[in-house]
Formats: sequence, C-alpha cells, structure tokens
Amino acid sequence: MASCWWRWWRGCFWRPAARSPGPGSPGHAGPSGQRAAAAAVARAQMSCFNLVKSLTSAFPNMCSISRFHHMTPALCCCSKTRSGEKYTDPFKLGWRDLKGLYEDIRKELFISTTELKEMSEYYFDGKGKAFRPIIVVLMARACNIHHNNSRDMQASQRTIALIAEMIHTASLVHDDVIDDASSRRGKHTVNKIWGEKKAVLAGDLILSAASIALARIGNTTVISILTQVIEDLVRGEFLQLGSKENENERFAHYLEKTFKKTASLIANSCKAVSVLGCPDPAVHEIAYQYGKNVGIAFQVGQLLCQSVARWYGGPGGRDAGVVVLVTALSPSHQLIDDVLDFTSCSDQMGKPTSADLKLGLATGPVLFACQQFPEMNAMIMRRFSLPGDVDRARQYVLQSDGVQQTTYLAQRYCHEAIREISKLRPSPEREALIQLSEIVLTRDK
Repeated sequence: MASCWWRWWRGCFWRPAARSPGPGSPGHAGPSGQRAAAAAVARAQMSCFNLVKSLTSAFPNMCSISRFHHMTPALCCCSKTRSGEKYTDPFKLGWRDLKGLYEDIRKELFISTTELKEMSEYYFDGKGKAFRPIIVVLMARACNIHHNNSRDMQASQRTIALIAEMIHTASLVHDDVIDDASSRRGKHTVNKIWGEKKAVLAGDLILSAASIALARIGNTTVISILTQVIEDLVRGEFLQLGSKENENERFAHYLEKTFKKTASLIANSCKAVSVLGCPDPAVHEIAYQYGKNVGIAFQVGQLLCQSVARWYGGPGGRDAGVVVLVTALSPSHQLIDDVLDFTSCSDQMGKPTSADLKLGLATGPVLFACQQFPEMNAMIMRRFSLPGDVDRARQYVLQSDGVQQTTYLAQRYCHEAIREISKLRPSPEREALIQLSEIVLTRDK
C-alpha cells in the first residue's frame, strides 16, 4: 500500500527541475530567488508526502472509495443514451421544467397585505439552490420514461416541485425562529427583520398555500404522502430537542432526526411524482428510497478536500503542494451539511459556523469523535452549555476521524441512492439523478 502511494505521489508531484532562464533574460530571478523557489517547491513536495502518509493511515479504505467513485458515472453528461443523445448538466436539465419557478410560487401565495407579502416572499428571491425541485422534476421524467417511454411531464408533477420548495422554505422560517438565527443565505432572517411572532405566521402562511396547491391536484394518495412530510418535520424538530445517553441509541436518534427533518421531504416528493406518473408500486419504492438516501447524505457531510487543506496545509491551508494533492484526490473528497459546520467559513455557508454546537446539537462528526474522546459524552448530555464546551468539542472533532467517518457514511447513502435509481430504464434524467448524488457529496455550501 505504502509503495503504491509513493509511486502515485512521485508521478503526480515529483518533476525534474526545468532549465532556468539565463541571467538577464525574462523570468530570471537570480540566485537568491531561485533558492527561495526551490525551497518552496521542496516544502510543498514534503508536505504532499507527509499528507499521503497521513491519508494512508486515516483512510484505510481509500482505494475502495476511489473504485466506488469510478464505478459511478460521474461524467454522465459526456455519455450517451441508446439513441445517441448526449446527457446534459442535471441542473440545466432540471431547470427546463422549472422556468418561472419562483414567480409561480409567488402567485400561489397571493397576498394583499404588503408586509405579509414581503415576509412570505422573502426567501423566494431566486437565490436558493432549488435542489429539491430539480430532483423532483428529474424523478418525474425518469419515472414517466420508465413507465411508458413518455418524455412529457404532467402539470401536477411540476406542482409537486413547487410544493416541495414551499414546504422547505416554510420549515426554514420556522427553524430560524426556534434557533433564534439572525442570518441565512447571506442575509438577515425573517425573524431578525420582522420579529418572531410575525415570522411564525409567515411560515404558517407558506404552508397553507402549499396545502391549497396540493389539494388542487386531487389525488388522495399524493395528498397523504405529502402531509406525512409536515408531520415528520414536527417530529424531527422534537427529536432534535432531545438526546440519548446510550451511544448506540444516540446515533440511531441522530439518523432518525436527519430523515424526518431533511430526507422525508425529498423522499416523499419523489414518491408523489412517481405515483402520478406510474402505477407500479415497485417504482414508487425506488423513487422513495432514492430520495431518502440522497436526503440523508445531503445532511450528513461536506467537502473533505477543504478540510484536509486546512488541517494539513499550514496557516490558511494554502501550502501549494497540499492544494495540488487535494485537487488530485478530488474523486474521494466527499462529505456534506453537518460537516460544513466544522470546515467552512460563514461566508460560504451564508450563516455562522459552529452553529450546531452552539445550539447544543450533536451531529455526525461529533458522535464519531465521541468514540475516540469519551469525555465528550458529558458535553453532549449537557448540550455544550458550559463556557468553553463549544471550543473544546470543535477541537476534539478536528483531532478525531469524525469528519472522515462522516465521509464514509455519506458515501454509503449516496451509493445506495445510485443503486436504487439504476433500476429504472436508462434515460438522461436517470443519469442526471446519478450525477446529482455525487454533486450532493462535493458541495461546499
């Protein structure tokens, strides 16, 4: 293993020195400049070598992770269907059916009171990722093609995409009140501007508008599926307010909370459009399982290479050799939302980092770190409420393999999502959903 990494490292980073320009010629830095440059290159190369050694011990399954990545069609946009049609970018493919998304949502809200209108439309400014609506419309087309080879999407299926975004946004407004958050997506929250009481009412209004749109679809099965989402959101919030003493129960508690608060919306929205487009219960289950696994992975991790650069690359994570190595390892740099709280700055997140710890929440990286640092158990049970708890817990996480273990966990869920969606008939939309599974793992905000 070590010799394998050594050969790879030499092939990637060890290069014979290029002939230097002669004295007086452009680019000639003089003896002192050349010595400084050579020293910088040597430091970068040594940092790379030390990092590779660290990675081989910290990531014993690195080779298998790399194989897993290459098994999945990460470059599906360059592959072809049986008809020879090229796949396109999943976001472009999804937005084909989502033009006017936010305008249509604002029409659903239809409010005459100026202040209430501003509050309710505040997050529907077109600056969100629209990740959920894109998954929903891609799933709708993938199921339609699988069922009867139809490339058309029903209006009711598109409405589900709008409803999913509305429910998600209402939950953000309510979450910000519960968490007393002051910023989201790089701007003040609704409760920060208008106050908590009005923010709660604004979230309620968005939910009521989503319910009216859902009732118009007129399918009782779909109505039942999506009302389950609202119940799960409430139960998930209650789960987040509690904690378990037993380590195993605590992790199961965390995953159940993650499903109810995040993945249920994606899973049930995918199932709803499959019900509208295909009568086969097996397809409904495929759509649900894909959404469930992608939704959990979406919440569980973040960009590993950013973390590695920060931890091993010296001040600011800017050591040239480490940056190059991290880029070379990019096929395996997978994590997502809970880990962003430890590895991203607030500018990237659009909200303050370490927010979960400050709220007393034990997320995946914390729970994994607790296995190496049992002293964290007491901090978890008191929800990091004592002075210095947040800083100590953060340091324990960064000293442990909590982030790496969360990486593997996120990969497992994405692998399962890809396995499920691969059961559908090949189509550009199916391949786009596979690619989105990998984009989930490599996002940095």
